[in-house]
Amino acid sequence: MMKVQHVCVLGSTGSIGENTLDVISRHRETISIYALSAFSRIERLAEQARETGAKVVIVPTDAARVRFLQAWAGPTAVPEIRVGQQALADTAAEAPVTTVMAAIVGAAGLPAALAAARSGKRVLLANKEALVAAGGLFMQAVRDSGAELLPIDSEHNAIFQCMPQTGRATAPTTPAKGVRRLLLTASGGPFRTTALDQLAAVTPDQACAHPNWSMGRKISVDSATMLNKGLEVIEAHWLFAMPVSQIQVVIHPQSMVHSMVEYEDGSILAQLGQPDMRTPIAYGLGFPERIDSGVGLLALTALGRLDFEEPDFERFPCLRLSFEALGTSQAACVALNAANEIAVDCFLKQQIRYTEIARVIESCLDRISGMPASDLDTLDDVLALDAHTRRIASELCLLQRL
Repeated sequence: MMKVQHVCVLGSTGSIGENTLDVISRHRETISIYALSAFSRIERLAEQARETGAKVVIVPTDAARVRFLQAWAGPTAVPEIRVGQQALADTAAEAPVTTVMAAIVGAAGLPAALAAARSGKRVLLANKEALVAAGGLFMQAVRDSGAELLPIDSEHNAIFQCMPQTGRATAPTTPAKGVRRLLLTASGGPFRTTALDQLAAVTPDQACAHPNWSMGRKISVDSATMLNKGLEVIEAHWLFAMPVSQIQVVIHPQSMVHSMVEYEDGSILAQLGQPDMRTPIAYGLGFPERIDSGVGLLALTALGRLDFEEPDFERFPCLRLSFEALGTSQAACVALNAANEIAVDCFLKQQIRYTEIARVIESCLDRISGMPASDLDTLDDVLALDAHTRRIASELCLLQRL
């Protein structure tokens, strides 16, 4: 029988957060909401808090606190309202919390995710930066505290499901015995077959029109450039202690095979399912049991075929840069992610072209390559390099402005 979980959802108004609440609503007898956080959708946060009975909400500013109070309606008591970045980390580490869904996008979610890991929580990791920017620090924190770490990205969750199971989600230091290769699948996004000479004219709306998944605009652009898949390669390296030489990306347009694990005997185990984030979320919440996610049956006979292709690095230079960063240093991974966040934001604001995203990232990687080597021993070290790279990327974007 599952023990009762008290969940803190960091980033509850985003796509992952909304899907998490949907899954939890099906299991009120064993899973309750302790805390919710949001950055901009404060009115939606108030609705969620009313619907779930959350005891705590975290908002970014005092002005957001006022908005929350204005949006609150009904006879029920207002939850405790906490304000600011430190409140996120403090709440994630709080004693009543058993489980933390780390779903805040970007480096802003890193301190809270790390706080949850250091506090020995069950961490459902949907924030890439925790591993991309601070993989060594984060995995060591999981090991030191005895925390449970369950990846929520559909690809890493698929790999986790295909790995040898011990009944506990730990942080390995060596590859799983008998595993030869990890195969991360990628849809190829909306521009998989677009002529290369047309990519410079791509608009933000076109880049955000993912053929299979419904996601936020930033992650949709990352999927289009396949930078998102590159970040997943870096994450897979840390999550499964797998050398980069044993991680491969394959294009799979149908997005039904979410990833695969190849074993030394030649067996390949694949996890299939509909492109619905409620599946990995339910797996993370229920592990080691499986619980209802609300996802319907997969009509295998209607699929007809499953296709796989090699990724083209000329079409997807961001994927190439990701492999190169992982093979270079942790500092390069920090810079890759920071530069991308700035470049994508500028692209979405129509300040630079789609094809300039990769150029900005590569220029940033070149700029930091001459810096003194840093062990990035602390979170402050990581955040300082992140901020430095963002300044460089902002300057480069300014030079490229349309």
